[in-house]
Formats: sequence, C-alpha cells, structure tokens
Amino acid sequence: MPLKINNLKYISNLKHLLILSMTFLFMGIASAQEIIEEEVAPEVVEQEKTPQTQQAKKIDGVAAVVGDYIVLDSDINKEREQIKASGGSIDGIGDCELFGLMLERKLYAHHAVQDSIPVSDAEIRRNVDYQIEQFLQQTNGSMEKLLEFYNKEDEQSFRDEMFEINKANELAQKMQAHIVETVEITPEEVRTFFNEIPEDERPTFGTELKVAQIVAEPQVSDEERQEIIDRLNEFKKDIQVNGASFRSKAVLYSDDPGSASKGGKYTLNKKKPKMVKEFRQVAFSLEEGQISEPFATDYGYHIIMLEKIRGQEYDVAHILLIPKVSSEAIAEAKERLEKTRQQIIDEEITFAEAAKEVSDEDETKNDGGQLINPVTQDYNFELTRMDPELYSQIQNLKDDEVSLVLREEDRTGKVKFKILKITDRIDEHTADYGRDYLKIKELALDQKKIEAIEEWQKEHILDTYIKITGKYRDCDFSGNWLKK
Repeated sequence: MPLKINNLKYISNLKHLLILSMTFLFMGIASAQEIIEEEVAPEVVEQEKTPQTQQAKKIDGVAAVVGDYIVLDSDINKEREQIKASGGSIDGIGDCELFGLMLERKLYAHHAVQDSIPVSDAEIRRNVDYQIEQFLQQTNGSMEKLLEFYNKEDEQSFRDEMFEINKANELAQKMQAHIVETVEITPEEVRTFFNEIPEDERPTFGTELKVAQIVAEPQVSDEERQEIIDRLNEFKKDIQVNGASFRSKAVLYSDDPGSASKGGKYTLNKKKPKMVKEFRQVAFSLEEGQISEPFATDYGYHIIMLEKIRGQEYDVAHILLIPKVSSEAIAEAKERLEKTRQQIIDEEITFAEAAKEVSDEDETKNDGGQLINPVTQDYNFELTRMDPELYSQIQNLKDDEVSLVLREEDRTGKVKFKILKITDRIDEHTADYGRDYLKIKELALDQKKIEAIEEWQKEHILDTYIKITGKYRDCDFSGNWLKK
C-alpha cells in the first residue's frame, strides 16, 4: 500500500484503508494479539495421542514477529473476515497488503507500550462487556453457546482474551493518533497541494445542501418541575440519613435507559468529554462520597454521587428524572409552530427572523436556524453522506420551501416539533479552491499525516525486532519490513 500519493482521488481510499487497518471486530480466536515473552517457535504444535501412536499435529504457524507481538498464519483470513463483518470493502486487497496492514498495527501497539502511552483498562473492560452483550444477542442470550462457538472453556478466559485483543488495538490506535497529533497545515501548503493536482484528476464533490430549522418544545409546568426536584431531594435525604443505596434507587427510578440497569454508573474522564457540560461541571466539583443538589440538563433533572476519583477518571452514579409534559403543552407547541410556519409562507416574517424569535433550539436560533454539519463543522451537508433521518425529512423539499410541522420523539420519550428549509444548494461539481477550501484542506492534511506516518514507520521498522517467515517473505511490501 503506497503511502505517498499525489492523486487526490486516491487519498480517500487510502484513508479508508488505514482506518480499516485499525478496525477490529472480534470474530474468532485471534491469538495474534498475544504478547510473547520467550522466543517464538516457528509453529504451534499439539501432541495428539491415540491408543496406537502419537503424532505431531500442526495447529498454526507464526507468520511474523513484530517487537512483542506475533502474527499467525491463520490471522490473515481472520482479518479479512473481520473487515467484512465491520462493513469494510477489501476488494482488490491481496494477502500481502493485508499482512502489511497487520504488521503496521503490531508496530504501533509495540511502540505505544514502549512509549508508555496510557490506555484505560476500565474503558477496555466496558468495551468487552458491550461486545459480549452484542454476541449474546446472536445466541439468544446463551453464554454456553457463545463459548462453544468461540471454542473457549469458560467465560473468564473468553473475557481475558477479548481484553488483550481490545487493549492491543487501543494501543495501536492511540500510537497512530500520537504520531499525527502535532501535524498542521498552512494555507500556502493547501494551495500548493491543490495546484499540483492535474485538472482532469481533481475530485468531484457531490450535491451539498444548507439546511435550517425552527424547533418548538413543549414547556414543562413549574409545578411538574418542582415535583421532580422535590423527589430527587427525597432520594438524597433517604440515602444520606437512612443509609439507602444510591444505586438501588437508580435501578428503580432513573429514567436514563443507558445507565439505570447498572445503578446509574458512568466513568468520566477529564480529558475526554463524554457527558453534557452541565453534568461534567457538577461531577468534577464533588468530593468522593458527596451527592449533588438536583440540577438540570437538556435531558431532565439529575443528582450525582461521586464514588471514586482515579487520576483523570471519575466514577459516578446518577439518577435522571424526566419531567412529564402534558398533552396540552404538546398541542400548544405544535400549534405555535404551525402559526409560525404560516407567517413565513405569508411573508410576514423571514425564516431566519422567525428562528431567532421563536425557536427553542439555542444552538441554531441566533444563526437563522442554520444546522452545522457535525463532521465538517460548516453549514454544508453532502447529500450522499447526510444523516438518514435528516435526509428523509428534506428529500422532497424544493429550494426555499418550508416543510410541514414534523414531530420528533427521542429514546427517552421527549417530544419536539420542527420545520425545515433548504437555504442553499450546490450541485455536484469538480473541486473549486475557493468554494471547497475546507474539504481540500482536509485532504491536504490527510496526505501530510500519511507522510508523517511513513517517516515514523521508516525509522521505527529499523529499530524494532521484526521477523517474517514463510511465503510472506516474498511479498513486495511498501515498507522495509524485510530490512533489505
């Protein structure tokens, strides 16, 4: 797989391939993640005894050793199946290319350990728990069938192996991110990058839309809000005065479907924002064992108990109560938005003015209701990459047409109404430096990061113990894995 590419249309394919090389879906007994401690034998051999004779049976061969990690012959096919299972395409990718990607991942993981790049064992275990939950859905909840399928003797050994697999891949991902974290690009480098692309090879960008929305949320009554706060205060008092269990109350009463069954538990990391700002601010202000006062977020009202501080990680439990909204309030919100829509159609007010005056969505109201693409952080949504739900809501809208009032309900049952409008449309076109600067900048930065990775690989392949055996010594690698 070449790492230096001047033709822009291939960069996205290379980027995708690099991402696939870091993707891991546990599909079998992936012992290639094992860390070796002694010299590795050329193959793994099992003694198979019969009443008449005893013979050696070859189980698997070692295809490569990279630092403290090994790659087995069987891992190539497993890697191919894992990429397919995760939705990736490996058309046109041969065993040698796939093997090279696996060598890269082992190199990253080995040096992540050498450089003491931290990974969270607790977070990895949570990932393992999630993965096992997903696997159990395929066996109707039967752990016995799952262990039989993966040829494991007991659940703990299965979990231990999955932990090592996940940890090695997390190390590899963090090492790759560490290599490129300081890579930046100047406007002049972007211009040079673009100008070096032949005109007939410049990429084509699909149709893009700018979309604005106005949101109306049913209002919670003051009485309902106060009732929720009083109930949370009662929980807090019962825990502090009577010794009731915070986690038991979370299981019984919390409206958070993601944590209620786990006693409301979350682990927060100061360097990795995970929850909304208000939640983090309260959690990080507590002392161990302390319970917060009730506070509000967009999700409802919470109390938090800080259980343990472990460096940058905070183990907390929380109880969420979502205020009930009356049917009258729901009807009022819909009617209010329908009235606003009619005013826009009658040209009594512009869509942007209405957004600023009546929208209940703070993130967009002061910007004319314009939605920001969470991927590109600009206003443009490429039609083929648009969120499916948003696409379904605007696919039949004509330019400047205002949608009907749409009802949305999230997983907690919270209802809101909205109207949408396409404010601009850019048809499919060949890349233009001025119009598409941000996309071109991203592609130029991707290439610069790839070049940084190439330089890092050249240096670290030479100073790392690497041994490749068997047919893979005949591969024409882009990297100097054979140290010729």
